[in-house]
Amino acid sequence: MSDRRNFLKTSAAALTTGLVAAYNGNVSFAIESAPDALQSPQPITGTKKPVRIGAPTYFSDADPEAWAKNAREQRYRAVYAPNVSLNDTDRIKAVCTAVEQNGLMIAEVGRWSNLMDADPEKRKANLAFNTEGLALADELNAKCCVNIAGSFNPELWDGPHPKNVSDEYFDLTVENARKIIDAVNPKRAVFAYEMMGWMLPDTPDCYLRMIKAIDRKGFGVHLDVCNMINSPDKFWNNTRVINEAFDMLGPWIASAHAKDLRWQRGGNIHFVECALGDGTLDYVTWLNRLATLPQDVPLMIEHMRDHEEYLKCRDHLFQVASDAKVALEWVG
Repeated sequence: MSDRRNFLKTSAAALTTGLVAAYNGNVSFAIESAPDALQSPQPITGTKKPVRIGAPTYFSDADPEAWAKNAREQRYRAVYAPNVSLNDTDRIKAVCTAVEQNGLMIAEVGRWSNLMDADPEKRKANLAFNTEGLALADELNAKCCVNIAGSFNPELWDGPHPKNVSDEYFDLTVENARKIIDAVNPKRAVFAYEMMGWMLPDTPDCYLRMIKAIDRKGFGVHLDVCNMINSPDKFWNNTRVINEAFDMLGPWIASAHAKDLRWQRGGNIHFVECALGDGTLDYVTWLNRLATLPQDVPLMIEHMRDHEEYLKCRDHLFQVASDAKVALEWVG
């Protein structure tokens, strides 16, 4: 733990000169020990198991035990990472103990920042921020550290730009992920990009190419079906989109987001996020595919307006799960 913290204190400087060399000099590690599935993903099979769901709880995380107990009382079995510093070993231990004793799982450490920032100093800082996030996720036994791949947009860190779907962009996503993963050498968590409709990875096929290009055990998939829907065909045929994502990416899925999507009438195509049940996403298929994955993948509700809307979405998931004959793992 102390060695990792000492390394991360100097990671910002190291990132500018290439963190691959910091990986104990063993650049070939991921190629030598990569799972066989990297070459040929295996079909998703198996009986249904319970699916963990989670959401922001609107409860202070100052006391980890009270925070974890409250999440469980809200019928959740997964949580977003609480506010904790990588250097605070006592708090990390307290969080891990509270999470385990209450039957929870930490789904993700979010590190929302622009890894493509045009300003070299800002980009260096963002790389260091994500490196620290992956190390923290590993210490917390979270499923992943997640970020979007970034944007060349000079005004919006997550905005559209023509180069966001270019070969140059793809190559930079590979380079950034390798630097972050090689700096940390995670044992439990993975680093993942969230798919977006206007930047790579934007499709399951693109994500699979990225997995193979990055070629690291420490890279995984963060799945958000809404973010893959950027055309009328995908909107109306989202069952197919869901199945394609699981067929191609199933072995690497670490965490997932839940929200819904509706088509807002206007002069051009305009999809907007909405509460679960107010849109068109096929959550019966979504939950069934999650339930048949061999790994334990939490489904985290996001982007709702307030606590009441989160609870409404939670209740909707329980109803859909009942219809789909999928158990949502929780402790009452």
